[in-house]
Order: sequence, then C-alpha cells, then structure tokens
Amino acid sequence: MAADADILHASRERIEQIQLEGIQKTVLDVYEHIPFYKKSFDEAGFDPRSVKSLDDVARIPFVQKQDLRDAYPYGMLAVPLKDVREIHMSSGTTGIATVGAYTEHDLKIWGECFSRAVDFAHGDENDVMQICYGYGLFTGGLGAHYGSISAGCATIPISAGNTERQIRILREMGPTILACTPSYAMHIADTAIEMGLDPARDFSLRAGIHGAEPFSDNFRRDLERKLGYRVLDIYGLTETMGPGVAIECWEQQGLHIAEDHFYPEIINPETGEVLPDGEWGELVITTLDREASPVVRYRTRDITRIIPGECPCGRTHRRIDRIHGRTDDMLIIRGVNVFPSQIEDVMKTFPEMSSWYQIEVDTDHRSLDIVTLKAEPNPNVDLDSIADIDRLQKRISAALKAALSVGVKVKLVEPKSIPRSEGKAKRIVDLRKEL
Repeated sequence: MAADADILHASRERIEQIQLEGIQKTVLDVYEHIPFYKKSFDEAGFDPRSVKSLDDVARIPFVQKQDLRDAYPYGMLAVPLKDVREIHMSSGTTGIATVGAYTEHDLKIWGECFSRAVDFAHGDENDVMQICYGYGLFTGGLGAHYGSISAGCATIPISAGNTERQIRILREMGPTILACTPSYAMHIADTAIEMGLDPARDFSLRAGIHGAEPFSDNFRRDLERKLGYRVLDIYGLTETMGPGVAIECWEQQGLHIAEDHFYPEIINPETGEVLPDGEWGELVITTLDREASPVVRYRTRDITRIIPGECPCGRTHRRIDRIHGRTDDMLIIRGVNVFPSQIEDVMKTFPEMSSWYQIEVDTDHRSLDIVTLKAEPNPNVDLDSIADIDRLQKRISAALKAALSVGVKVKLVEPKSIPRSEGKAKRIVDLRKEL
C-alpha cells in the first residue's frame, strides 16, 4: 500500500512522465498488434513513433464504440488468446457487444484501482464489503470483488437481486461498505423502510461505493439520509477496464482519475477539439498499461469536465466532475438538449416525490416531440383528491419548464409501478425510435 499511497500524492511532473511513457508504449503496441489501429494511424498520417510530449496525443485519431463492435469478438486483442485470463462484455442492448479482455497483469491492476475506493472510504482489512453489483459479463461485480480482495476486506459476493436477503445480511453480518448501483441502493433502502426497519440505525454501513449510472447530488443526499452512510461515486466502463478508472474520495469534490493507468482528455463532442480544464465536454481515455485490450483515445460519450486545482484530500491525481450525462443518452427535445440528471435535480426539490421516475418521449400528430415524466410520490404523501394531484403535477411541470426551457407533461403514478432494477435503472423510454 505504501507505493500506491506514494503514487497518489506524486508530483505532476512524475505523473505526466508516467503518462507519456505509457502512451508511447501503448501506441506502438496497438500499431504493431491490432490491424484496426495500424489502418487508422496510417490513414490519418500519424506515426506512432512521433509522440514526444503529451501535446502530441491530440494528433492521434479517436476510436469509438462502433469500431470495437466491428472488431467483435477478438479483433481488438493485442495479445494471443492464450494469454487472456478473463473476458467481459458490454450489455450489447443497442448493438453488438464490445469485448474487454484481461491478462493476469490487467486483473491485478484492476483490483488495485478499485481498492483505492476502499481507501477513499476510510476502509481497510477491518472492513466487510457487501457486493450487490451483478457478477458475470458485466464488469461491476468482479471489479468490486477484485478491489475488495486487494484492499484486504472480508468480501460478501452476494451479487444483485433477492433484496430481502440483501437486507438480512446487512442487518446480521454487519457490512461496513456497500457496493452496487445507486438505484439499487435506493431500492434496498426503500424496501428496508417498508419492512419497518431504520437502515441508518439497523445497518452498520459507513460508505457506499456506487457507480454504473449517473445520479444527482439530491439523490445522493436522499441515499445518505436513508442509509446513514457516505456515498462515493465510482466510474469505469468495459472498454477501458471497468469500475475504478476514477473514484470519488471522502471530500466528495470530484472523482480522482487513476492517472498512473489512464490518460484523460475532455473534447468538444462536435469538433473533437481538446478543451481546457474546467470546461464541460466528452471524456476521452487512453489506457497506459493495459495488455489485452488497450484503447487509444477512446470516446466514452460521457459528459464531464476536469476540475481545476487540487482536492482538499491532498491527492494529486486530477479529478473529473460527476458524469452529467451521455451524448447518446441526451434527449433533443424541440431543439433543446436535455439530460435525465437535469430532470432528477428538479424532481428532488419536491419533498412529496420519491426517487423513482421515468421519462417517456413520443411524437404527436404534427411530429412534434412530447415528453411525459412518470413519477411516483412518496408513499407517505397524502394526495386526497384529483385536485391535489393535479396541482402537484402542474407545479412540477412549471418547475421543469423553467429549468429546461421545454414543456414536460407530468403524470403521477402509483407507488412501485415504475420498474425497479437490480442493475442500471432504465430512466428513458424513447418511443420515437419505434416509429
């Protein structure tokens, strides 16, 4: 842990030297071993031996998710298949899955990166981590598992589902750290409350390590109040490793990028121009030491920014802001860009409303977009009449119009009528795509 702690407080000069050496090695590696990159670099006139500084990275062509899909299943491997020890895949719900492969070295680095989340949560070998991310092709469960083992925690690999059993273990076995999606943590909390429990009192949780989907500050505060712990965000994706690429520390002022393993850039998603620290744009990641499935300038589609300055915790690795949304999840409603997180921020200003909502987008007979927000009131809210419901719907709709500059119809629905998920919450139903 001493060497790891040392690198987390390294000087910018040392970090940037590690990044430059990693990029120089990686671009040569992919050029020599992955036909896609050789073709891409040659067509762009980029010589992989020409990288002399980090500024040169901007000359390298991007790689996008479709490129990885087109290479399915093994076209993006930089090592022989005999050297691969594990394979994960994205869900493939919007197309062919992307494949992430790992050598023994890659798995070790993954565990070390996720173990930083335990450290950031003030955890060590005295902690018990309950992992409710799904195990399998999804990277969440095993990424958290390797991190928990690497940090020396006692690990409960319960996976997702069977919520009442999750609650029983939380009560009886005293986990101090909970790892799952934020929406599933909320489902656990709400279910426990419905069972007559007070999770903040009846559980032993100190921290939750929650990722795989964006969540607002208001959602975080609601979770912390219900479960009596501190929520730390974690970021990652199959294409670059899995959870552990960036992790929020106890200060909750952005997610520290594992800059000794990843080189981040923020670009204008329309032009590809690299943006300065502080400006919002699309996150681009280059892996520095991944053996099986390296990526160079991978466009994540996630919208964030690099936060200027150092974190109060004293760690020197730069921070990205919490993910604002995805360019492919962004809704364009009558010419206005709308992210689900913006709607969630408005919803949380209404104490009558729960954390469960779904956005439905359709078109009318004039081919104009119609947005309907289906939302559940809190179970303890007394809406005695149609007039009460109508007034609340109109108040929420007015607040959304003021915040988003687009009209949103609000429809209050029965508690528990919006589908719960053991993994990522499905926030958007875009019926326009079905026409």
